[in-house]
Amino acid sequence: MLRSVDVTATHERDCMQPAAELKRRVLAGQLTTGILVTDHLWPQIVEIAKAGGLDYLIVDCEHQAHPSDLVALVCATGRLAGFPVLIRPPQTSEAAVRAALDLGPCGLLLPAVESGAHLDEVREAAWLPPRGNRRPGGPGNRWVSAFNYEAFRTEVEDDLIIIPQIETPAALEHAREIAGHEITTVLGIGPFDLSSQLGICGAPLDHPQMQAALTTWRAAAAAAGKPTWMIGPGLNLVGMGFRFICIGEPSALLTVALRNQLAQMRREID
Repeated sequence: MLRSVDVTATHERDCMQPAAELKRRVLAGQLTTGILVTDHLWPQIVEIAKAGGLDYLIVDCEHQAHPSDLVALVCATGRLAGFPVLIRPPQTSEAAVRAALDLGPCGLLLPAVESGAHLDEVREAAWLPPRGNRRPGGPGNRWVSAFNYEAFRTEVEDDLIIIPQIETPAALEHAREIAGHEITTVLGIGPFDLSSQLGICGAPLDHPQMQAALTTWRAAAAAAGKPTWMIGPGLNLVGMGFRFICIGEPSALLTVALRNQLAQMRREID
């Protein structure tokens, strides 16, 4: 159940504190885990994720057209609960980035970024003049203490988490400039989409082409001094040295948990 919170109290503290704390954990190399919510989105999933010990969640608007008012409510619930909520917009265009940020997330997971020039558009959409060209509005405005440049820069932009995803061969070719871009906080990857684009759809991470792609991607992040973000089975990714991890989509995780419990019950009977 969504708990009542005094909204005015948020202006007495750093409203982007959830983003600042998530950023601190990631940059410190601490194990940081979250989920990507595609199928079923509702405000209480923030409480479930927090109670489960996760560190963040991402609202997936690339593969599911969630109503904007619902996404804004989930972002607000996260802010009020001190839990980071990010958004993956439907595409990485200036208009899509503007619209996503207006809903008030702590950051963005950006699909199919292919160059530094692509991230120049993101910078224009994410930062106010003179650094960018953002025109802030919508529910996101409730999380800033004053409507001036200094407030937006220090309370929102400085802690905003931007994760471009490497998902195409072209992105691999430009991985270093993507990683080194000033707007990039963490260098992400979309392993399934990348495998598809490489002509080996669904190939495991130990496939030679995927191994080569991962090496290129990780080297680009290391050269820029940026952490990496990966989605997949948590134990496997920890074993591969990853620390900023998305363990999956809640519906898929529920399916696995149900199957495992039923299998244990059947073993008891047998």
